[in-house]
Amino acid sequence: MSDPRPYDLVLFGATGFTGALTAAYLARTAPAGLRWALAGRNPEKLAGVRDRLAAVDPALAGLPLLTADVTDPESLRAVAESSRVVATTVGPYLRYGEPLVAACARAGTDYVDITGEPEFVDLTYLRHHAEAERTGARLVHTCGFDSIPYDLGVWFTLKHLPTDGPVAVDGFVRAGGRFSAGTYHSALTAFERSAQMSRTARERRAAEPRPEGRRVRAVPGKVGRRTDLGFWVVPLPTIDPQVVRRSAAARPEYGPDFTYRHFAAVKRLPTVLAGAVGLGAVAGLVKVPPTRRWLHGRLAAGQGPTPEQRAKSWFRVRFVGTGGGRRVVTEVAGGDPGYDETAKMLAESALCLAYDDLPATAGQVTPVTAMGDALLERLVRAGITFRVVDEAAAVGGTGGDGPASAGGAAPAGGTG
Repeated sequence: MSDPRPYDLVLFGATGFTGALTAAYLARTAPAGLRWALAGRNPEKLAGVRDRLAAVDPALAGLPLLTADVTDPESLRAVAESSRVVATTVGPYLRYGEPLVAACARAGTDYVDITGEPEFVDLTYLRHHAEAERTGARLVHTCGFDSIPYDLGVWFTLKHLPTDGPVAVDGFVRAGGRFSAGTYHSALTAFERSAQMSRTARERRAAEPRPEGRRVRAVPGKVGRRTDLGFWVVPLPTIDPQVVRRSAAARPEYGPDFTYRHFAAVKRLPTVLAGAVGLGAVAGLVKVPPTRRWLHGRLAAGQGPTPEQRAKSWFRVRFVGTGGGRRVVTEVAGGDPGYDETAKMLAESALCLAYDDLPATAGQVTPVTAMGDALLERLVRAGITFRVVDEAAAVGGTGGDGPASAGGAAPAGGTG
């Protein structure tokens, strides 16, 4: 049966820095026959993006351009109703994102973004999850560096552990490179709205069903030295543990008793202390109007590092999982986290929703819940590494940095 919608995928926000990188990734890698379009509020800038894409693939000289603005609900309705999947890079999402989520929920259109904003994710659950369930739309937030490496990394780790009893996984993040302007402004917004964010989180907890007969937790860890990894670790209060917990609540494969902790890993203790002081200072300064305006002006939307700078950037996330008397260490690794890999993750997530045979889900769902193994396989083919570093008995094991056991390594790509 023919699809009445003219597009498989619409990329909204293609004129921004990360949006343009996502468009370029699609131009290089999208399968033949993909029916896609670019959307944004400025047709002249959209045409400029299309011209750059046509230099990569002359067939894209006729790529459709859709004019839409977050302040114009009718334009967003037209975008949502025209496509099977809409991917958006327009943030901060708390300020600009909800109208597009609402349009996709009403139209039964799959939606993906790269937000890392907990309040936005909780608000859209409270306001649009039920409508998306009714229409069959899959609303999938956090499809960039927040939170694909952690959500899919834990999922991969569990494949190497017995899960018929208690399972615990710790994630340890290391990265080199610049964070994006969107991430920066989203973090400032979170600091500004800490009270509202906490209130919305409580409302979601009260409304969201809990798994029956199972216990699922994301708990804060403690600052300390991990001798098995050779790093100092400090808890990361990001959205990522929440995403992992929601995946665990939705999927029985996580077992009857699952716990996750999330850390940054650094070589030197002063780095931990300086980071804590810096975050505390920003959290205080952003509450004062003059310094808040100054902070927001430090990094403008649309700005980003040069290709040479991005080429030197990297990320590695180690996971230490224990369960059923076994201990496994895995790693997810790739290149520039804030831009190149985020664009890749968003594009592959959108293509996964458009093309792959996926579990039947609807409403607001996590990347693992919506896409699971299909997305993991896509990311490996795209050059992001998922590998087993070490497997051993939980007591008397060889520790976190030993070689992978024979036959333990998964197919790997990218920079490992």
